[in-house]
Amino acid sequence: MNKADLIDELKNQNGFTREQAGTIVDIFFDSITDALEKGERVEIRGFGSVFVKEYKSYMGRNPKTGIPVEVKRKRLPFFRCGKELKARVDKE
Repeated sequence: MNKADLIDELKNQNGFTREQAGTIVDIFFDSITDALEKGERVEIRGFGSVFVKEYKSYMGRNPKTGIPVEVKRKRLPFFRCGKELKARVDKE
C-alpha cells in the first residue's frame, strides 16, 4: 500500500472527497515528521512507535580503496512494532 492507496481507502470508507482524504493523510504524516525532527517519540498504541536514534561520528573505511574516511554524526528514524501488530501479522 502506498500513500495514494491510503488516501483512496480513507475516501471510500468515510465518504470524504479525494482532496479531504489527501489533506488528512498529509496532516497525519507531517505531524509525525515534525515530532521526529524535534527528537520526540511517536507512539501509536496497537501499531508501533517511531523514534530518532543518534549516532556519533566515527572513522570508517572506503571499501574500494581502504582509505579511512570520517563518517559524520547522524540521526535516523527507527520503527518498533507493537504487540498487536505483531500478532495480527503473524496470524495464520
